[in-house]
Amino acid sequence: MSPRAFVCGCAGPALDADERDFLVATRPWGLILFRRNVESPGQLLALASAFRDIVGRADAPVLVDQEGGRVQRLGPPHWQRHPAAARYADMHALEPDRALAMARLGGELTGRDLSGSGITVDCAPVLDLPVDGASSVIGDRAFGRDPETVAALAGAWAEGLMAGGALPVVKHMPGHGRAEVDSHLDLPVVAAGRDALARDFAPFRALNRLPMAMTAHIVYRALDPERPVTTSKRAIDAVIRGEIGFDGLLLSDDLSMEALEGTLGERAAAASAAGCDILLHCNGNLAEARAVADAAPILDGRAAERAAVALGRLTMPPDRDLGPERAAFAAAFAAPAA
Repeated sequence: MSPRAFVCGCAGPALDADERDFLVATRPWGLILFRRNVESPGQLLALASAFRDIVGRADAPVLVDQEGGRVQRLGPPHWQRHPAAARYADMHALEPDRALAMARLGGELTGRDLSGSGITVDCAPVLDLPVDGASSVIGDRAFGRDPETVAALAGAWAEGLMAGGALPVVKHMPGHGRAEVDSHLDLPVVAAGRDALARDFAPFRALNRLPMAMTAHIVYRALDPERPVTTSKRAIDAVIRGEIGFDGLLLSDDLSMEALEGTLGERAAAASAAGCDILLHCNGNLAEARAVADAAPILDGRAAERAAVALGRLTMPPDRDLGPERAAFAAAFAAPAA
């Protein structure tokens, strides 16, 4: 039986009875994890296995945000700590070849940690280009401010991630770097013209063959003055699918964020109608998740084809000793950020 086109969260490190009943009844496409869900590799493997058993799909994706820096849900003592993306950009300014090699290695080590814990999808890398005066919500999560550098470093990191056994979700398409407020808290409105926005789109266009992407909860007046991209068919069709040329699986950002208006069901229906293939709800609140599930369509048609293509790109890496590479990676970023 086909899943519904949404991803949900859960409250803790194991699924409780109500959550299990919800998963049986609604059949979500995937499960997303946060720090509240993370204890150890064995615990994560058990959680991921339980989810897949309940929904009846061995390849059902388990997702996480593991960017490095201030956004990493898995960390010491069980998993290696990773630098913020901006550290790769700092290295690239002095040693570009080394930075690209370290970005790829960082991605692979991240992928190895995730796949070894039952997680198959990473909501990263960030392709946004921060600008002066913007909210700090992106900041050092970005691989720099130059479109070509960001595309090169993020592309190397994503390549490594896939080599490590996890699929990347590039974000926040078509660009979050100009937002003056945090979309977790309010709706950003960007007034920049099309010429400026074309620069923001460039990293996404360069990496448009990656398997998955996540939308931005942002109004771009030059694209659609009334609706944020997540619920704007005009922006998704003309820019994400058109100008950027992305034909992969498109996930909404978290529908529980304060940038969006309406009930959770209304938000979910609007995002689906606009062209988001998969709806994302993260906070583990079952009442909210039920509203999203009720509005989520069965995954079929073109969205199902995109999902199959994306998951078909997942490969598990061969076992090998990563000790020397982990040590070299840690040493490369041992000094604090400038």
